[in-house]
Amino acid sequence: MRQLFIACLVVASTMLSQAQNRIQITPNEAQKRVTVTVDGKPFTAYIYPGPTVLKKPVLYPIQSAGGNLITRGWPLDPRPGERIDHPHHVGMWFNYGDVNGHDFWNNSNEVGPQHKGPFGTIVHTGIKSIKSGKDVGQLIVTADWLDKDGKAMLQETTTFEFRAGTNNRIIDRTTTLKALDKEVAFNDNKEGFIAFRLARQLEQPSTKPEVFTDAQGVATKVPVLDNAGVTGHYKSSEGVEGDAVWGTRAAWVKLNGTINGEALTLVLSDDPKNPGYPTYWHARGYGLFAANPLAPSVFSNNKEKPMNFTLQPGKDVTFHYRLLIQSGNVSDAALTTLIK
Repeated sequence: MRQLFIACLVVASTMLSQAQNRIQITPNEAQKRVTVTVDGKPFTAYIYPGPTVLKKPVLYPIQSAGGNLITRGWPLDPRPGERIDHPHHVGMWFNYGDVNGHDFWNNSNEVGPQHKGPFGTIVHTGIKSIKSGKDVGQLIVTADWLDKDGKAMLQETTTFEFRAGTNNRIIDRTTTLKALDKEVAFNDNKEGFIAFRLARQLEQPSTKPEVFTDAQGVATKVPVLDNAGVTGHYKSSEGVEGDAVWGTRAAWVKLNGTINGEALTLVLSDDPKNPGYPTYWHARGYGLFAANPLAPSVFSNNKEKPMNFTLQPGKDVTFHYRLLIQSGNVSDAALTTLIK
């Protein structure tokens, strides 16, 4: 009886803990992932399958409070009607197109001959801390940014904080990059910095074939797909809308759209303490939603001087960004309290 009583206490204690911790963070080393749930329902996962699958760790997939996937499935889990371009656009990620001459952005197992490299790879090195919680869950991870020879140039420490309300989900990412034994230069480059690839429904409707070029001037044809159910629309804190958001500075950009009847407002916001604030936006109508603070000369068509942000050996820099996924339409004024 005593053993049964103790067992019941353990079960009750576990159930109480889970009830109190609405946001559960659960590691699975065998699957190389850390799942995040809210009240037992999927929110996102930090995945680090390694360079044979992905050339960087990512958050994938990401779901809204209504249970809809806001990130594209392809190439890991293709869904009907998606574009199959840019295989390096997976989930939500953080990297850059020119770090000491190494391209971390375009690297993938499907990289085409148009991308010459040399390529860098970001490799997960450890989980420092996991904390589930009632109001916030926290995950702290480390990674190395490796050059073409596999030598670490940068040591990354990233803290993810996950929050959830009845009608929203929030991801705060704080990343510190530390230069190791050599100077590290982030040369002005269009491809960066924090980004995620949207589900087809959240793209902006397209009525004509589109061609985009990468940092090396190589053209990528993006075919026009069926626009049925495609509802996305960008707007920045400066009032710029649609495709015109690309290459402009703003404290935040929001995207409104609808998936399976759930109206959504997605907001990616910069932090005044970040280098290059307010950031330039590398946001494309075909579903790339990215902020890049490190390439003013590129985005301004050389009207601004190059930043060529540089870290001396042993020095570090910290960046913080917030992604808000809000069910329903949110006014610009109301965003003030949600994106702080």
